[in-house]
Amino acid sequence: MGLAPPFPSLPLQSPLLSILLLILPASSQAITQALEILSQGGIVAHATETCYGFACDLSNPAAVQKLFAIKNRSSDQPVSALLPSVEEAKKYVEWNDRAEALAQSHLPGPLTLILPLREDAPQIFPTPYALRPNPTLGSRISSHPLAMELATRFGRPLSTTSANLHGEPSPYTAQEIERQFASSAVQPGLILDSGDLPPAPPSTIIDLSTGDTRTKRQGGLSLS
Repeated sequence: MGLAPPFPSLPLQSPLLSILLLILPASSQAITQALEILSQGGIVAHATETCYGFACDLSNPAAVQKLFAIKNRSSDQPVSALLPSVEEAKKYVEWNDRAEALAQSHLPGPLTLILPLREDAPQIFPTPYALRPNPTLGSRISSHPLAMELATRFGRPLSTTSANLHGEPSPYTAQEIERQFASSAVQPGLILDSGDLPPAPPSTIIDLSTGDTRTKRQGGLSLS
């Protein structure tokens, strides 16, 4: 697998800047526009079964760098991949029996499984810069129909991470995303508005990369 080249830092926020973000109802036409923005390296906010999330093309390191700049996210905190199916996940990670059992019981749904990246996996960038030794990838298969449609139609792994600034609350409305990013110099290309989402815990994150089953984040899904 190749390594991502370094990119210059992007500006994060300007207190004097207020830009009208593009917000469209999540119609068929808007989804097509979202897919075009993603293919051009842009960022799209969309609903999931937990909260609104940011999607970008994880095979494009410049798009991933833009995502991290928008969120003011540390480059040592990888994002997970939004995938349409377990079959697609298996193209990128070393699937195992425990992952299969969890997938059979809980996917699609609010569960992220961390597994080692396959050596022959297509190039993917969970962070904007060089991959760590023995890299892993979090795989997410959403049960939300819009997230599933984007993942299926885009054809490459998308990022899945909450559509908020670092340290700000997870958004459950398009208006909350607009509030958080109205003064940002780097902004999402589109917000797909699916209305108000019911507040929900984040996905449960299970790390299976070492052979053990470790809960990295307890979300709304309990495995006990």
